[in-house]
Amino acid sequence: MTALHHNLSLKDEIRDYWSMRSETFDTMPGHEIFSDDERRGWLELFARHLGDAQGGRALDLASGTGVISLLLAELGYSVTGLDLSEAMLARARAKTSGKPIKLYAGDAEDTFEASDSYDVVATRHLVWTLPDPPAAFREWFRVLKPGGRVGIVDVDMINPRPGNGKALRVLARLARKIANPPPPGAHAAVHNDIVSRVYFSTGCRPEEIARLLGETGFVDIAIDRNLRAIHRAQGRFMPLHQRLERASQDRFIISARKPG
Repeated sequence: MTALHHNLSLKDEIRDYWSMRSETFDTMPGHEIFSDDERRGWLELFARHLGDAQGGRALDLASGTGVISLLLAELGYSVTGLDLSEAMLARARAKTSGKPIKLYAGDAEDTFEASDSYDVVATRHLVWTLPDPPAAFREWFRVLKPGGRVGIVDVDMINPRPGNGKALRVLARLARKIANPPPPGAHAAVHNDIVSRVYFSTGCRPEEIARLLGETGFVDIAIDRNLRAIHRAQGRFMPLHQRLERASQDRFIISARKPG
């Protein structure tokens, strides 16, 4: 029972952290979408990995303020969004009114959704926060219809991306020193403490996510790091040191299919 209580406590902290961040979430590039170029980049990315909606059903997990839910609805899906934070959901409901989107408080590791009921499961920046990714992936496999697809957008903020990630990280530190931005707020310490206790505390490596998806039973697993169009569009609204920091990180989408 100790591990269960620990996980529930950690989830409470994660919920409270993102509830606190909800007040400014939509003001930050990389969270909200600020340009048509970025919106088109996201639509193309999800269409490439999730296929034609054809009136299907999509489950958006850790739906936050509804950014991804709105994109999935624009692609033609009927969307259910789940999030632990009621504060996030309140903002999402205001943004998604009149759209084919239903939003509920819910846990990505235990959704209470019916088995074989969704064509698509989509997440953005969720997996790195999960206390138990293997349990989450089993749950996503269960709720997907045979042949359904999962799309996981995430980031490894600890390990530099393959290629020139280490060099970009050095440049980012120099640019930050020159820019001398304000020190991080109190939320940074809370964030770092949470990160130290999640499953991917040493980095959310896409290869490890892919391995876990394969163990769950998913097939046709693909890792795609080509998010350049999205990152270019986001970068127009970021200072140089932030652009370099993000470019040094391993950012990706992983897609996979439930057999059938």
